[in-house]
Amino acid sequence: MTATEVEHPARAAARRSMDAVSRGAKEEWLTLFAEDAVIEDPVGPSIFDPEGAGHHGPAGIAAFWDKAIANAERITFAVHDSFAAGDEVANVGTITSYLPGGSRIDTEGVFVYRVGPDGLIRSMRAFWEFERAMGTLRQA
Repeated sequence: MTATEVEHPARAAARRSMDAVSRGAKEEWLTLFAEDAVIEDPVGPSIFDPEGAGHHGPAGIAAFWDKAIANAERITFAVHDSFAAGDEVANVGTITSYLPGGSRIDTEGVFVYRVGPDGLIRSMRAFWEFERAMGTLRQA
């Protein structure tokens, strides 16, 4: 058994999140987050969050979807390793975004999910580098 197969509440929430994103199920994905949830993807200032303050609550998280997820034709996830502790999981993996026009980009990083006792995601923090991801841009 690998670490990614060991059941843990945060790991299960991360799987549900990745599944919804891969199917383009925005409304389902939004229900996975607590009312006071925060997404930092990536952590710090970025093209998705110039101030680096994160995307807060249902409206902010929905806006993040529209900025960062909706533009891809398809998104796939490969979790290479996973470390669960307390109410969090840190997944090491690659997100591949298939973009309009036939190009794709790989985002390698560490993706940390924290859940509450209800299993809802309280925070998702993604550690990845924009320039490194852009270096993988290619035609599919």
